[in-house]
Amino acid sequence: MLVSPLLLGALASGPGWIHLLLAAFWFAGYFAFNATSLWLKSGRKVRYLRPVQVYAALAAALGLATALADPGLLRWAPLFVLPLGVGVWAAAHRRERDLLAGVTTVIGSALMTVVAYDAGGGPDLRRAAVLAAGQFLYFAGTVFYVKSMIRERDNPAYLRLSVGFHVVAALALAPWAPWVAALFVVLALRAWWVPRLGWTPKQIGIAEIAATTAVALVSLFTV
Repeated sequence: MLVSPLLLGALASGPGWIHLLLAAFWFAGYFAFNATSLWLKSGRKVRYLRPVQVYAALAAALGLATALADPGLLRWAPLFVLPLGVGVWAAAHRRERDLLAGVTTVIGSALMTVVAYDAGGGPDLRRAAVLAAGQFLYFAGTVFYVKSMIRERDNPAYLRLSVGFHVVAALALAPWAPWVAALFVVLALRAWWVPRLGWTPKQIGIAEIAATTAVALVSLFTV
């Protein structure tokens, strides 16, 4: 979820040196967010504060460098306020596993597809939006899918929700990205079948790498 949207946007527009700077900022921002979440969940204990300061300073420096290299990218910054705010609030209240927190995190991640596409000088923001929508729907579906096998594995209603989400996602994508929509039909079948197999978290994680790669490649070459 951290790498795929960034890489997809960069490859779709044509990778350039700006993407290296953007990637460095993106990863530093992730580490700063993660460190802040741990600090908040600890009750703001001092020993957790140092990583927050280090990563936040690094992210700020890289963010400034990225903005100076391509000031036009600043127009996307306001879109990240809501996902970031919800994520920090969820961590402070120990609710980072809530569905709302998961979905808003996915929104922030998917938005990076558009930013990376714009950074590469991509000429068609409509295409970028469709690519971002595919990333959002895939990773949002993953939130439901994984929960249906771990935290909600004894909840049949959640399994139906997971399958239903993938079906609706396929229908939503069909007019703009039919091949990606077809892949979502396969993902819907997966969401119905795999929870019956009793996979371990490790097996689920390995399979997700393959699914993430498939969605990114089909999106890149058919949208």
